[in-house]
Amino acid sequence: MSRLRIFDENAPDAPLLSTRDHAEMARELKKIGVDFEQWRAAEPVAPGDPPEKIMAAYRADIDRLVAERGFKTVDVVSIAPDHPQREAMRTKFLDEHFHKEDEVRFFVAGSGLFTLHVDDKVYEIECTQGDLIAVPDGTRHWFDMGPEPSFVAIRFFTEPDGWVGHFTGTDIARRFPRYEPGQAG
Repeated sequence: MSRLRIFDENAPDAPLLSTRDHAEMARELKKIGVDFEQWRAAEPVAPGDPPEKIMAAYRADIDRLVAERGFKTVDVVSIAPDHPQREAMRTKFLDEHFHKEDEVRFFVAGSGLFTLHVDDKVYEIECTQGDLIAVPDGTRHWFDMGPEPSFVAIRFFTEPDGWVGHFTGTDIARRFPRYEPGQAG
């Protein structure tokens, strides 16, 4: 189940807000320019389905978002717990970074943790099946897929070659807990 927790950047053990209510999550995230939506498949899909079937199940929402935001590339990424490079893939985006284009992801299945650092606050968003998150370009953040990653996501890109992470060199991401899917709170 999705969750938003907001922290003071210097107090990673004391959330200022913790909610699993999607409407409240969307309202709080909108305040910092982040879009958070819920999508439903037009037809059943499951991990392991071909990308074409997954994209067809969400075609109306994909087309709407592409038209609204001018995305040029849309793809499907699938990571399973037995992926041989899961550790390296997890480590790649655990440090604070930003992109020069919006980072937009829709979770078809599984989960992941986006953590945003905006001003003096940290916004921890656990995204699960049905969640779309759109993080504006330039927003400092990190992403944790957990020790046994398991997700299927649709990704949206403005530039055909995707995006590059620009790392800030801070240690803030190490001060906050790592992602353990299903953790309480």
